[in-house]
Amino acid sequence: MRIAYLDCFAGISGDMFLGALVDAGVDQQILHEAVAALHLDATLRIEKVDRGGISSTKIHVFDGARLAEEMPASTSPVSPAQDHDRSHQQSRTYKQQAKIQHQHKVSQPHVHDHDQPQEHAHGRSLSTIRTLIHGANLAAPVKETAIRAFELLGASEAKIHNVAIETIHFHEVGAVDAIADIVAASAGIHALKIDGWYCSPLNVGGGMVDCAHGRFPVPAPATADLLRGLPTYSAHIENELVTPTGAALIRAIAPTFGPQPAMRVESIGYGAGTRNPKGFPNVLRISIGESDEANNNTDTVTVLETALDDLNPQIIGHVAEQALAHGALDVLCTPTQMKKGRPGTLITILCEPAKASAIQQLLFRETSTLGIRVREEQRVILTRAFATVSTPYGEIRIKTASLPDTMGGTETNATAEFEDCRAAAAKHHVPVKIVLQSALNIYFSGKK
Repeated sequence: MRIAYLDCFAGISGDMFLGALVDAGVDQQILHEAVAALHLDATLRIEKVDRGGISSTKIHVFDGARLAEEMPASTSPVSPAQDHDRSHQQSRTYKQQAKIQHQHKVSQPHVHDHDQPQEHAHGRSLSTIRTLIHGANLAAPVKETAIRAFELLGASEAKIHNVAIETIHFHEVGAVDAIADIVAASAGIHALKIDGWYCSPLNVGGGMVDCAHGRFPVPAPATADLLRGLPTYSAHIENELVTPTGAALIRAIAPTFGPQPAMRVESIGYGAGTRNPKGFPNVLRISIGESDEANNNTDTVTVLETALDDLNPQIIGHVAEQALAHGALDVLCTPTQMKKGRPGTLITILCEPAKASAIQQLLFRETSTLGIRVREEQRVILTRAFATVSTPYGEIRIKTASLPDTMGGTETNATAEFEDCRAAAAKHHVPVKIVLQSALNIYFSGKK
């Protein structure tokens, strides 16, 4: 199983996440194409920098207007294919820009990750951003992850402002750099084809931060709301280390929190933040490789159960979706008969122990339950693995399951990844079932 571990000892922001992905081997062209698909006249600039003695990758996002203002008149924009060959003068220009941006940071709501002044006459609403992303030439899973991050980000800001999410216009949510960060990160995330995300506790930093609500202690209000239920701490430096965009991306991928799991690391990437404090490497580290627990066929799960007979069924469906978004392994809704002959629904949720608290809060907040049964159980699981087949509709992942080696290691199941098939079907304008059948036929024919 292919897994990734995010080491957030210096926090996380959108540009740090992008830099780490590129540093770990994600093709830069994937990010360039994702940003270009938005038609926002945005450009990525990628360079190697030093952060506390660590060589890392820094991502800059420029929109066309700001790029024209900040670059010398004699310097034309560099195409994505020429990005790695830009001149020494351009590199020095970007460093000067970073210095100016740091000196002139504006006091606005912290939803973007780049320390540069921004002025937007009109912000974009979440509806506008959804339409923008849906209309882009991007794979369906990329769009879903990006929109999920924006919805999380917008929901937190709406809560802070105490207004409806669809009636607000956030300058920062709609800023070009925030949109480019989240969409490019989503493209990079899916390019890696990770089966399981893991993350360390998040170092939020310390000190104070200026935002539209005044001067607040770190983390900023929107970030604090996004981090509810996640393991955080404050150490080493008096600066904002987790930005709202970074927190939204973490929420969108829903990792398992804790120490690095047993894995065979294949690649490591370091994404640089803008600041370069002395003696503190301001980087996000990502480690990518294969899980080393293939022969461990038992694990512990937390089971949460509650029975309801007074809740709108539409809300039950919503709660099931939200539980999965919070990292639940499975959600079961079983019809049952309760006292006085009333029909009801038994909601059973399986999750990793580390995610039980957040899902309990979800059930109490979203349903009418007065109590939740909680227990830990052992489960026996098959050994999971992935193979990739080339079909007329593109590459499709096949998830396989096998008996443990002690029982012969026989493969018992093979299933085409639905999200891969759905994206391929949309691209080639064919039914999803055709792609599913094609992928499995090719897989099984190759095993004969």
